[in-house]
Amino acid sequence: MTISRRRPLCLSAAAATVLVSAAVGCSPTDATVRAAVPSPPPAEAALCRALDEELPESVAGQSRRDPQPASEYTAAWGDGAIVLRCGVPRPQAMDDPQSQGLEANGVGWLVEERTGEEGAGPRFTTTYRTTYVEVALDERYAHDAGPLAGLAEAVEKTIPASL
Repeated sequence: MTISRRRPLCLSAAAATVLVSAAVGCSPTDATVRAAVPSPPPAEAALCRALDEELPESVAGQSRRDPQPASEYTAAWGDGAIVLRCGVPRPQAMDDPQSQGLEANGVGWLVEERTGEEGAGPRFTTTYRTTYVEVALDERYAHDAGPLAGLAEAVEKTIPASL
């Protein structure tokens, strides 16, 4: 597994911009994992469907257990410890030259900390890809980018680089 930190994260202004962001809502005590389903444009939706087909059955020792409502744009592992959403809006933090980033097995990720209603723990969003893939981790993975490495192959295979 190759993980490297990058700071600051500078991204192209030409990257796609979407106005509304949906939050992921789940906690380790939920009986059912829930995730807001993104609404990507058709070309990005096709990429997300391809990603869904390539996602592993297990990530960081957690078995796949998809969230509700069921969608090809969302996936989860464990009891909501790892939640993936494909086709999400471009995060505003990508405009901040002080944003944190890392690379896991060849895939670049923006790093953000979630707080409050949307849960606690890190949120990662792919950078320099033709659609944005978001991975929210609960507090158990606050200092562990291993789940990103476990998802990198599927992202690399199905979501083309934008540069």
